Amino acid sequence: MELAIQAEGLRKRYGAHEALRGVDLAVPAGSVLGVLGPNGAGKTTTVRILATLLEPDAGTARVAGFDVVRDRRRVQRAIGLTGQYAAVDEQLTGRENLRMVGMLLRLSRAAAQARARELLEKFDLVEAADRPAGTYSGGMRRRLDLAVSLIGDPAVLFLDEPTTGLDPASRIALWAMIREQVDAGVTVLLTTQYLEEADQLADRIAVVDNGQVIAEGTADELKNKVGGERLDVGLADPSQRPAAAAALTRAVGVAPVADDDGRSLSVQLATGMEDIAEAALALRAAGVEVVDFAVRRPSLDDVFLHLTGHAGTKNTERSAA
Repeated sequence: MELAIQAEGLRKRYGAHEALRGVDLAVPAGSVLGVLGPNGAGKTTTVRILATLLEPDAGTARVAGFDVVRDRRRVQRAIGLTGQYAAVDEQLTGRENLRMVGMLLRLSRAAAQARARELLEKFDLVEAADRPAGTYSGGMRRRLDLAVSLIGDPAVLFLDEPTTGLDPASRIALWAMIREQVDAGVTVLLTTQYLEEADQLADRIAVVDNGQVIAEGTADELKNKVGGERLDVGLADPSQRPAAAAALTRAVGVAPVADDDGRSLSVQLATGMEDIAEAALALRAAGVEVVDFAVRRPSLDDVFLHLTGHAGTKNTERSAA
């Protein structure tokens, strides 16, 4: 298996703060690794090292086959990088931003112009191509920023929280554009706080907390760490909670957990359909009136809470599309 990104034992300290404490990563070519973690977990520091913007204090890393310290120039020619905030020049037009980066990458004037035209079309920016980037909406700036990172046809693309601040529609549009790059063979390392984003885009997910990778696997593998399916029961009358809890405990052999308002109970299932049937019969026999009866699998939010001790970020931000 060819690895496009490989890191072993990466460490980085800022004064008394140890930002990375031995990070290991392995990303096969043509795949997406989602790096999931809270603010301050070490995600951005990892990306900056892999993109040659920082040198590690210890450990080694190779990107596109090149050592990030000894072969910085070769790594830089093989990668694209989009940071947490759009890094385009707001005084230049979208077309000028793309053309300027093409020239910095030593494309000929004609080649830079052609590449700019191609990317403006791909990212649906043709109508705004000759307007200053400062007039773009948040979603348009992020699309332009991603287009800029692709000027040099990178083999590896680093996306550091690329959808921060975007509304849901803009976020979904950017996801589609990222998928297009993966379909074309680009390897992507995506850092995010958004659980849904990692679930949607990543082939594998590394959960980072306190400068270390604390879990790694596919979304399904990580969800299985939390446990199997759960049965959620909504009660018509909160005063029936003790009776409902006793009935569920008898039915499935595990005590349920109640939410704060006392109107719902959640219990771990051991045998799936058999437990569900037993629970339904037990609740009916106890005379418990149920308004909701649903089975759910663990989510990445459950994984995040299980591994880090606090919930992840939901997609609740709003900004201009």
